[in-house]
Amino acid sequence: MPNYQLDTTCVQGGYTPGNGEPRQIPIVQSTTFKYDTGEDMGRLFDLEASGYFYTRLQNPTNDYVAAKIAALEGGTAAMLTSSGQAANFFALFNLAGCGDHIVASSSIYGGTFNLISVTMARMGVEVTFVSPDCTEEELNAAFRENTKCVFGETIANPALTVLDIELFARAAHAHGVPLIVDNTFATPVNCRPFEWGADIVTHSTTKYMDGHGAAVGGAIVDSGKFDWMAHAEKFPGLCTPDESYHGITYAEKFGREGAFITKCTAQLMRDFGSIQSPQHAFYLNLGLESLHVRMARHCENGQTVAEYLQGHPKVLRVSYCGLPGDPYYARARKYLPKGSCGVVSFELKGGREAASTFLNSLRLAAIETHVADARTCCLNPASTTHRQMTDEQLNAAGVPAGLVRVSCGLESAEDLIADLAQALEKV
Repeated sequence: MPNYQLDTTCVQGGYTPGNGEPRQIPIVQSTTFKYDTGEDMGRLFDLEASGYFYTRLQNPTNDYVAAKIAALEGGTAAMLTSSGQAANFFALFNLAGCGDHIVASSSIYGGTFNLISVTMARMGVEVTFVSPDCTEEELNAAFRENTKCVFGETIANPALTVLDIELFARAAHAHGVPLIVDNTFATPVNCRPFEWGADIVTHSTTKYMDGHGAAVGGAIVDSGKFDWMAHAEKFPGLCTPDESYHGITYAEKFGREGAFITKCTAQLMRDFGSIQSPQHAFYLNLGLESLHVRMARHCENGQTVAEYLQGHPKVLRVSYCGLPGDPYYARARKYLPKGSCGVVSFELKGGREAASTFLNSLRLAAIETHVADARTCCLNPASTTHRQMTDEQLNAAGVPAGLVRVSCGLESAEDLIADLAQALEKV
C-alpha cells in the first residue's frame, strides 16, 4: 500500500481486495487449512513458505488487521493477541526469561505492574522499577548485566504520567537493549513511539482501537530497527538456533524486520495459545476505521472535563497533561502535540469515601472496569484495578485511594459536565 496519511491508513490499511474480492476484510472463521500434499504443509512448519495451517499460530483475518496496526505505528511486523495483558507478557517474555532482569517505569497499569513484579518474578525474571520522572543518571543506575529490555507506557493508566520516550530509549540503547512502550492510551493517532526511539510497541486493542467495548484483544508491533545480532550475547533466543523449531536462528533468517514477531508467533503463541479470534479481529478493524475521527472527540471532551474539574472546590487535584499547570504539560506538547486521550484522573478531597459517594451518584457515566470507550465510564482504581497494590505502591504509582478515573466518551461535553456536577454535589 502506498505511503498514505494516517487517516487513510485507518480506513484502508492492511487489506487491498483484488478483482471481485470482498470489499470488507473477510472473516476466516476456521481453525485449520487444507493442503494438497504433506510436503506443502511441511514447508510451513519449517518456516520456508508463508501460509496458514492452524489459527493458533496465524489466520488471514488477524494478519490483515495486524498489518494495518503495523502501518499505523510505522512498524515492519505485528501480531494480534487475546488481550493487552497477553501482548505485554509476550513482548517481555520474548526477551527475558529465568535469570534475566527488566527495567520498568513504576507508573504503569496495575495489572501490568502485577504481571512483572509477581507473575514474571515467579518465573525467575527480576525487575527494577524507576520513576517516569527519574534523571538519566538514576535510570542508568537501574541497569544490570542481565537486563534484557526497558518497559513503559506512553500515557500511564491511570496516573496519566507521560513517559520521556527519548530519554528511556537513549538509556536502553546505551545498554544494548530495546525499549518496549505500551501505546494504548495515546494510540498512533496521537503518538508514534518509534519516531522517538522506541523499538517495540504494545497495545490493549480493547481500548481506543476497538473503542466500542465489543472485543478484548492486544497487539505487538516491531519497529524493525533494533539490531539483535549486534547484541547477540544478550538475546540467545533470537540469535542462536531454536531447537524447538528446527534449529532456526530468527535474527539470521528473518532479519531486524521480522525476527521478533516471528519468534513471538512461532514459539510463544505456539506454546501459550493466547490468540485473538478472527471474529474479534473483524470487530477491531471496524473500530480502527474510525480511530482517527474518534480520538479527536475523546481529546476534546477530556480537555473540557479536565478544565471543569480543575476549578471545582471539592477536587484536590486533576491529572491531565492538556492542562497548562500539569507536571507533564511540556512533555505532552513534545510527544502528544495533537492531544493525549480522553481519560482524566482527579483526586477528591474526601478520599476513598468521597470517591465511593461520587461514583454511586453518577447517572450518565457508568461504573466499569473499562476505559477508552465510546461511552463515558468511571472507576476508583484503588478499590478495583489496583486493589492488589499496597498503599505505599499506590502512592508510588501516583494512584492515591481517593483517585477517580473518568474516561470521557463521545457524548455531549455539556451532558458529561452536568452529570459530574450533580454527582459532586452529593460528596
